[in-house]
Parts: sequence; structure tokens; C-alpha cells
Amino acid sequence: MSVRELLKERNTQSGSPWNTFTDDELNALRAQLPGHNLPHPLAAAAAKVEAASHHSGPSAGAGGIGAGQVNILDANWAKKPGETSVEQQIREKAEPQLASSSSTAADVPTDPRKFREMVAKGEFVSPTNAVCPGHLQCNLVVLPQGKESFDFLLFCQRNKKACPLIEVCDVGSSHPHHVAQDADLKTDVPKYCIYRNGELVEEVTDATPYWPENSVAFLIGCSFSYDGELMNAGIPLRSAEQGKNVPMYRSKIKCRSAGSLKGHMVVSMKPINACQVAKEVLITNKYPHAHSEPVCVGCPEAIGIYDLSKPDWGDAVEMQPGEVPVFHACGVTPQSVLMDSKVPFAITHSAGYMFVTDLPSDEVP
Repeated sequence: MSVRELLKERNTQSGSPWNTFTDDELNALRAQLPGHNLPHPLAAAAAKVEAASHHSGPSAGAGGIGAGQVNILDANWAKKPGETSVEQQIREKAEPQLASSSSTAADVPTDPRKFREMVAKGEFVSPTNAVCPGHLQCNLVVLPQGKESFDFLLFCQRNKKACPLIEVCDVGSSHPHHVAQDADLKTDVPKYCIYRNGELVEEVTDATPYWPENSVAFLIGCSFSYDGELMNAGIPLRSAEQGKNVPMYRSKIKCRSAGSLKGHMVVSMKPINACQVAKEVLITNKYPHAHSEPVCVGCPEAIGIYDLSKPDWGDAVEMQPGEVPVFHACGVTPQSVLMDSKVPFAITHSAGYMFVTDLPSDEVP
């Protein structure tokens, strides 16, 4: 399948081969593709189109490709040395995403209510990075009422960087009335983890059969909440570009213990151009309810991470020349702590599969 077959049919330019684009047509494509809820692999392909448009080829003969035109049917037109063809890359990235969901990202609504309806129907089972930009996303932890739930509340209060508490539901309730009045936490998260005695025993898309009658559900802010502002500021999100989940790592940063709960902070990583790090820090600092500014910039060894290609959760992403790894506290910290503390039973979101609220991302609850 060619890139063009993945795009909407477009008219050909006069006097040029049908499989090329002029600068004006490329600009029209750019206006349609990035940031319009298309599948992440296509967004990456669009970026390749944009990059290639800046390079002029040799003058074309009759029916050939002229300067400033790109033949997007040639699978090797944007290929780097040793890299697989564009067609193969798109297929490899798109098929796992589409296989897990009956709808493509192009069908994903930006309205959080409509998005949650899609999730509840099982029509979206993918990571939520770059979904519903401008809205607060949350991590989920569900514990039975009792010592563990009290200890966890105390743990959040003592570790606000990793666990910025957004809402605690009433005992037995799965409805977060403050952040999303019509939502049901049993069904409105794309994927859940079920833990028993600190072990992950199952991942499911509907937590209803596992939900305890005396449940206490906690919602914790997520760094996905400021993805929209980062993109608007011209800071690319590599995981979204590559159609991947964000990489997450256990660090050696020790959390403050609370009762039976103890462990270390989990961090997420974004590759950021060194010249944009200051801008990233200024933006994220405005979100104390979503992990705020980074805990480490560069030098991953300083926080106990020695191989960026092997995240503990999520997917490894490419680091490009001039970029440094930027680490933020991550809402997967509770999952790591629950495992280390051997908690008898817990339900959480699956790492990267968040609950999307109705609140604006910059509104501190």
C-alpha cells in the first residue's frame, strides 16, 4: 500500500505526473494531516513528506519529476541509509494499532464525552497520548476500602510530584462527578491492569467484573494533559509521531513511604531538542496537577537509567542528533509501588491508556 492510497484522493497538478505534489499541494496536505486526529503512522509519514519537500531534485524531462516535487509512490523517496521502505514502516506501525481497535485514529473525536463513549464500546483500545488535546488526562488506581486505600491516599499526599491527586470517588462508586459527570471508570479507560498480591495477572478492556463493592477509586494527573500545549509550541512528541506508547522507566528516586506502601518513582521520557528544553520546562511547570516540570534533563544515569532502548513500560523511541532525554515523574509510579508492596488486590489503568476527563488541561482541580 502506498502513502497516497492512505490519503484522501486529490486532484493532480496540471502538466506533472499524477503521483507527485507541488509545494502548494504539499502545503494543503500539511494543513490536513498533522494535529487532525489521523493515525500516528500517517502523521509520521506527513512529517517525511514535509521534510522531503525542502529538497529539490534534478530537473525533470517529459513526464518526469521536477524540482520541488516529490514522488510519494516511490517507497524509498524518504528512506535513510539502511532504513526499511516507507511502505513497510507504515504497515508495521499501523497494523498493530488498527488490529487493536475497530476504528482508526482518524475517527477519534476530540470531544472527551464522545471519546469515552467510543472507549466504552471497545472501539478504541490504544494509548491516549495526543488524544483529545487540551483536556486533562488521568491515571487510575482502584483499591478496596481499608488499610491499603488509606495508605495510598497518604502516599499521594506525600509524593505529589509522582501522584498529583485529582479526585477520589465515594466508596463503592465508579463515577468521578467532579471531572466527568457522565463517566464510568469501570468501562471508560481503554485498558486496565488487574493485580493480585503485587503481581499483574490480567489486562482487560472492561473492569466491571473485577470492581470491588467497597471500592475506592483514585484519579491522578497525567503528563499527557499538556501534550497539546507542547505541540502548539512547536515541540514534537516523538512517541506520537512514531505511533508508539511513551517510554517509562523505573528510577532510583526513592518515594516517601506511607504505611505499607514503598518504592521508587517511575519516570516517562521525551526526546527534546536541547534548544527547546527551556521552553518545555516553562510550559510543564504550569501543570503541578500533571507532574509539573522535569525531574531530570539529560544524564539518565543520574537517576539509575542505563539503557534508554529498554523501557520498563511503553516503547523505546528514537533519539535524534541535538536532542536530550527529558524525564518527568510518571503516574505509573503507583503500579510499581503496588507491586513492590505486594498489595493483595488492585485495579489500575494500563500504562499509557489514560482516562480522559472533561476538564481543560490547564485547569487545576
